[in-house]
Formats: sequence, structure tokens, C-alpha cells
Amino acid sequence: MRTRQRDHEIEPPRAPWSEIRPGLWMGGHYWVDPAGEMQPVVVDDEFDLVLSLFGRPGHGPAPGVEHHVAEVPDAPLSSAELARVRALAALAERALRDGRAVLVRCHSGYNRSGLVVAETLRLLGHDHPTALGLIRRHRSPWALNNTVFEQYLAVGLDIAGLLTGLEEPA
Repeated sequence: MRTRQRDHEIEPPRAPWSEIRPGLWMGGHYWVDPAGEMQPVVVDDEFDLVLSLFGRPGHGPAPGVEHHVAEVPDAPLSSAELARVRALAALAERALRDGRAVLVRCHSGYNRSGLVVAETLRLLGHDHPTALGLIRRHRSPWALNNTVFEQYLAVGLDIAGLLTGLEEPA
């Protein structure tokens, strides 16, 4: 099966997952091999904690691996969805401080996983530009190409959640 990109300007992921900082990995459910073929990513027991923002049956992780699924769109998020993203980042931050290996994944490993990874990095003491730089340097220059997610990170997810909540119907 050949890869077909919605946006031909964005390169598909060339690795199943990438280490952003020691112990913190970012990836997707699909990647493109050197021959240009789309390949599924199946997680076994390589990680202690897997956080999925996109799910597909058969993609792991192995039984016994702590796994949290919070499907969110690669689009503007509700205040509840932003709260879930913040909760996942807090789980990742605690796991990293405990010396556990963490994988945060979405479909391609660019936007939704990038949002959680960037917030995790913030909780670990990195500022917004440093977090973006680490993600783009280690995963892909195309990571976090969703400008709404970049805006959330620039203002802070807690503030973004409050502002988004103001626009939602009561």
C-alpha cells in the first residue's frame, strides 16, 4: 500500500517512534519505510507506559503494559479534551520522574502526541520554544504543524482550557 498524504507538503513519519528526551518517546500508529510503504506500528513491551490519543485494535501495547487511551481530534479541542491532554501529560511527567519509559502516540506521531509531549516537557521545566525545538529536532520538522495546538502551547494549556470553556455552551 502506497502512502497518500492529505497535504503533500508534510513528510510522513519515517520512524515508528522517536526519543524526544531520555525516556520520553513520541510516535504514531503508522510510519513509512525507506521504500515508501506505509507500515503499522505495533507496540509490544518496549515501554512502561503508553499514552494513546488515537487508537486502533491490534497496535498494542502488550498485556501488562500500562496503557491510557484518550482519543482527541487533530482539530480545535474542547475544554474537556484539553483537560484530558493535561492529565496525560501529568501521568507522563510522573512516570519519567520515576524512571519509567513513556511512549505518547497518535496517528502519525506529529500533532496530538506532540501536544502531550510538549506539555510533559513544560511540566519537566522546559519553556514553550525549547519544547517545540526538542520535538521538531528529534521527531520531525513537521511535528506540531497544527497551528491551533501551537497556540494552545504558547498561552499554556490551563489558560487555553479556561478560554475554550468560555466559548462552549452551558
